[in-house]
Amino acid sequence: HLVNQSLLARMKPSAFLINTSRGAVVKESDLIDCLANRKIAGAALDVFEFEPNIPAELLQMPNVLCVPHIGSATMETREWMARMAAANVVASITNQPLPNPVN
Repeated sequence: HLVNQSLLARMKPSAFLINTSRGAVVKESDLIDCLANRKIAGAALDVFEFEPNIPAELLQMPNVLCVPHIGSATMETREWMARMAAANVVASITNQPLPNPVN
């Protein structure tokens, strides 16, 4: 976890945590504790640590916004993703290094 109690404790009380990366980046139990004790102002989460299970505490907090993986749901992002996939296909069939490999 990159975001845990130690990092959250260094945030300002007016801070909002926004996670659109990976659920495992944030230790949700630490986030819940900080939010419940008003150590930070709020959070917006597009991903969750143990998907599809989202802690009820997060869903019930008025200072938390939970959304279902819509952080990349823009026309521009989807077009970019399609171009990236096409570039990988072209590189693969022409025996070139993949520009965007996935481990």
